[in-house]
Amino acid sequence: MRPTPAHAAAGPISDGASVPVLVIGTGYGGSVAALRLAQAGVNVHMVEMGMAWDTPGSDGKIFCNTTNPDYRSYWLRTKTKQPLSNFLGFPIDRNIPKYTGILDAEEFGGITVYQGRGVGGGSLVNGGMAVTPRRENFGAILPSVNADEMYNTYYPRANSGLGVSVIDPNWFETTSYYQYARVGRKHAQRSNFPFVFVPDVYDWNYMRAEDNGTVPKSALAGEILYGNNAGKKSLQQTYLAQIRATGRVTISPLHRVTSVSPASGGYAVVIEQLDTSGNVTATKTVQAGKVFFAAGSVGTGKLLTKLKATGALPGLNAEIGKGWGDNGNVMCGRANHLWDPTGSVQSSIPCCGIDNWNAGGAFAEVAPLPTGIETFASFYLSITKNPNRAQFTYNGSTGKVDLNWQTAWKQPSITMAKSIFDKINSKEGTIYRTDLFGTNKIWGDHLTYHPLGGAVLNKATDNYGRLHGYNGLYVIDGALIPGNTSVNPFVTITALAERNIEKIIATDV
Repeated sequence: MRPTPAHAAAGPISDGASVPVLVIGTGYGGSVAALRLAQAGVNVHMVEMGMAWDTPGSDGKIFCNTTNPDYRSYWLRTKTKQPLSNFLGFPIDRNIPKYTGILDAEEFGGITVYQGRGVGGGSLVNGGMAVTPRRENFGAILPSVNADEMYNTYYPRANSGLGVSVIDPNWFETTSYYQYARVGRKHAQRSNFPFVFVPDVYDWNYMRAEDNGTVPKSALAGEILYGNNAGKKSLQQTYLAQIRATGRVTISPLHRVTSVSPASGGYAVVIEQLDTSGNVTATKTVQAGKVFFAAGSVGTGKLLTKLKATGALPGLNAEIGKGWGDNGNVMCGRANHLWDPTGSVQSSIPCCGIDNWNAGGAFAEVAPLPTGIETFASFYLSITKNPNRAQFTYNGSTGKVDLNWQTAWKQPSITMAKSIFDKINSKEGTIYRTDLFGTNKIWGDHLTYHPLGGAVLNKATDNYGRLHGYNGLYVIDGALIPGNTSVNPFVTITALAERNIEKIIATDV
């Protein structure tokens, strides 16, 4: 593939267009691929199922607040499906207009998978916890990848590109917005658990200015689940900003890929254009020399499973759809004593965690509960060493892709999380909250924020993400990672993409 002129027509992509490279998705892996290809002189077109999220609503803000979800909050739902479904015994979901909102709560038989929808993918809706796994755990995460290369080159490159930094410990000790985290630290340390500060992609100087009242509040106004209007360095502010500066990349939002099949000179890609109600307004077929699957673990896993089963890409191997995991996600809350308030104001950006990975198989993020009132609750999202893996399969009778995850497979995660919280409750004389995930339900075992797998590296692909059976087809997102990263996964997804695209550019482009 020869370098192409440094210009690219404005999107959206047109029917019959021909592009050297098509990237499906604009999340971490897709953004890395597009940027490095563009820097190597290749024109790239990116297609994104969600919106661009660059236009304010009637309230002057692009994103809505966590405590007041509106039409912008959910992807094509008529009722919210909040991770915490109840509070003080009352259901808190509400009716909303159907719209191509920012957060997709995609429901499978045994699990709800939360995913970002928009240019920037999951970076739009996550808490920004940018954690590099401990070196000794890496071999269990990606056994075919050279750890020295990752820790010497690609993790540093990813952390730099993402704008990762750590909260100022002195400010952490004094601000009222992290009282909840200091309570979490106290309880962890009193039970002899390692407590760690965790890097994040939030602009900590901006957050301090929020605290001082000199800039509009964002994290300190509870903005996180449905986007963050200021302060958070999502991909829009980092990789995607660099992508636009190259002049070689165009992006088509509200475009959904439905088929990829071999064609003369590469691949024919069928794409549906959507309106904000989710209706298909146009169907386009474009030609692409190379195609990068970067639609996220679920998006990529589902699409490849369908393409193999329906005969569009019959040469894909039997590993397609396998190795899917939830990163061991499980949530819980603890009811603290009245003398241990967690604060009526809380930053929505987590900055610390409890590390019991080696002893009990759990890393627990001390998570915010920014309700605006004092709850006396400590809230946690745990990542656990859950060994269970699911598989995507195509259902010919419905034309949909199913996932065979079973809710009962969360039990190992609960057991591992209990290795932390049973001990803390015993030491503190506290109990679990039972009012957050339903009625008399302790564990949030119905969801994941961290889907991984479905096209596992060195199984469904070679060791750099090239799909077996087809030249010019690549996977470059979280689908490559077999189910668990031991910590929040997006830094690992980014670093692996940096590694893989460097090799692909050197050998294939």
